[in-house]
Amino acid sequence: MASNPSLATIQDWLASGAWLHFAGRVLVAILIVAVAYGLVRLMRAGLDRVRKRAKLGSPLIYIFEQVAGYALLTVGLLAGLATLGLNLSSLTIFAGAAGVGVGLGLQGVVKEFVAGLVLIFDPTIQVGDFVELESGLRGEVVEIGARATRLRTNDAVNVVIPNSKLMQSEVVNWTYNEESRRIHVAFSVAEQADKALVRDVVLRAARALPFTLPDQDHRKTQVWLTGFAGDGLDFELIVWPTLESSRHPSSMHAAYTWAIHEALLAAGIDNASPQMDVRLRKIFGREGDHALAALNLNPAPPPIEGRREHAPNDAAVAVFDDAVRDSRARAAEPRKREVQA
Repeated sequence: MASNPSLATIQDWLASGAWLHFAGRVLVAILIVAVAYGLVRLMRAGLDRVRKRAKLGSPLIYIFEQVAGYALLTVGLLAGLATLGLNLSSLTIFAGAAGVGVGLGLQGVVKEFVAGLVLIFDPTIQVGDFVELESGLRGEVVEIGARATRLRTNDAVNVVIPNSKLMQSEVVNWTYNEESRRIHVAFSVAEQADKALVRDVVLRAARALPFTLPDQDHRKTQVWLTGFAGDGLDFELIVWPTLESSRHPSSMHAAYTWAIHEALLAAGIDNASPQMDVRLRKIFGREGDHALAALNLNPAPPPIEGRREHAPNDAAVAVFDDAVRDSRARAAEPRKREVQA
C-alpha cells in the first residue's frame, strides 16, 4: 500500500531541519512585535508624565502619543510579517479584498476609529475638559481611544461613550477656554420682602464662599429680579465661580443654594409659599386660642427647643473634596493604563 504523499513531504521537511529555520523566524517575528508593543507602552507612560506637568502643550502631546503609538504598532506588525518571509507587496490584493469586507461588516468599527482620530485632532474637545452631553451626563474627558471616549463623572464613575456620539451630538464644554462660567442660582422670597435687603443679604452670602471670584469690571456677582407674579418675588443669584469649582456644578449649585437659604433665615426674610392667612379677631365672643378651641382647632405648636439655626454647608466642602479626588485620579490614570495593558 502506497504511503500518503503529504505525510511523506512533512517527514522529509522535518528530517531536513528546515523547520528549525522557520521556527526561528517565527520567534524573531514575535520578538519584533513584542518589542514594538513594549516601546509603545514605555512611550505612552513617559509622555503621560510629561503631559501631566506641561499645561500649555498637553493637547499636542496627547495627539503625538496616540498617533505615534498606532504607527509603532503598525510598523512592528509589518516587520514581523516581513520576517516570516511574507511579501508585503502582495498585501495590496489582500487589502483590496479586506477593504470590501471592512466596508460591509466592520463599518461600525471603522466609523468609531475615524471619529476617534478626528476627536484627537479636534481642539474643541480635549483630554482634561469637563463636558456635558445632551442626556445631562457630565464628566471629565479622561481618554480618547480608538473606539470610544471615556468620561469620569464627579461620582467617580467611568462612562464609555462611542466616539461617533460625541461627534454627532451637542456637547457643552465647561472648560473650553480656561475661564470661569456665569452660574444662575434661582430662589424666591415672600412678596412683601424688601428687595434691597434681599440683594445685600444674598450678595454677602455668595461672596463669603471661598470659590466665588472677586468682582471685576466685566464680571460681577449680582442679584436679578426675574419675576414677581404669583406667590412671591423670584430672584436669581448671578455668580462667577473659580474654574476648578466649575468642574463640579452639582455640588457648587447646592453650596450656593444652602448659603442663600441660611442667609435669608438669619435676616428674617420669608420664602415664597402659596398660603392664605386668616385672622380671627373674635368669634363666638372669644379671642385667640379660645376662639380656635371653639372651632375645635388646636393652636400652633410651640417651636422645637434646641433647634439649630445654622448647620455646616456640606456642599461647599464637597466642592473642594471633589477637586482633591479628581487631582488624585488624574495622577493615577497613567498607572491604571499600565496595569490594564
